[in-house]
Amino acid sequence: MNQSKQRFFIALVPPPDIQQHITEIKLYFAEHYNSRGALNSPPHITLQPPFEWLAADVPKLEESLKEFSANRLPIPVTLSGFAAFAPRVIYVDAVKSLELLDIHSYLMSYMEANFAIVDRVSQTRPFVPHMTVAFRDLTKDNFQTAWLEFSGRSLHFEFTASALTLLLHNGSRWNISNQFPLGASLQKS
Repeated sequence: MNQSKQRFFIALVPPPDIQQHITEIKLYFAEHYNSRGALNSPPHITLQPPFEWLAADVPKLEESLKEFSANRLPIPVTLSGFAAFAPRVIYVDAVKSLELLDIHSYLMSYMEANFAIVDRVSQTRPFVPHMTVAFRDLTKDNFQTAWLEFSGRSLHFEFTASALTLLLHNGSRWNISNQFPLGASLQKS
């Protein structure tokens, strides 16, 4: 039997127009600041950090995420301005709404209870919803310069996240593997 493991993470992915805008910012960082790491995944807000899962058991994982998502409402998301995890990462800030904090904590508890998937690092620090545009490959000097350029820059988007997205690592980048509509069973009643 195939015991090979695949790497996944679970996130909220914005609609295509916002994805395109954020991707253009990532490309700007690649061109001007030599930071390409953020281009290895579509724009997203991570809810469950990367974890390994048996390839053979993916259908079970997907079925479970489908059930989880069906019983949660779509989430209003506001992206506002830029922030940083100095001295390496610059990101588009997502407003810490109750809905975002809720889905994050529910999902983390759910993954732990149902799959024994636990991200130790996330458990030790508060959840900061964000969309990375410049990654850990940003040098400290480039970070300083880029932060001067972006810290005061305004950006504002609002969207409703209507699905949880499962992303799969193919060895070089993260791609959308599947999406699970939020609130599917709630809309039927």
